[in-house]
Amino acid sequence: QLQASGGGLVQPGGSLRLSCAASGRTFSNYALGWFRQAPGKEREFVAVISESGGSTLYADSVKGRFTISRDKAKDTIYLQMNDLKPEDTAVYYCAAGRYYGFIHREEYGYWGQGTLVTVSS
Repeated sequence: QLQASGGGLVQPGGSLRLSCAASGRTFSNYALGWFRQAPGKEREFVAVISESGGSTLYADSVKGRFTISRDKAKDTIYLQMNDLKPEDTAVYYCAAGRYYGFIHREEYGYWGQGTLVTVSS
């Protein structure tokens, strides 16, 4: 129902843009977010965008480097990641939640399959 794409291998300081598209149903009335999970670590919140696209919230670790955006006509969200660091290496997941502002994975009811981002020289 949510399909993430755009991951890959990038050098430190580089950029990537992740996409997450809805399929089979619409999530236009949901807040949509990104989480990530590094090897051996818990899944953590990265960013979320409100239903309207007018409000965004970021984890402190990515603030100023990552930008979440939303195209409601395409029912797709994006995560533009700039100035990537090795510690950004993780599987990135998109998720849909009923309300904006949630930062805990338990508050999201729908998940995409994940896309791997590797930051390495």
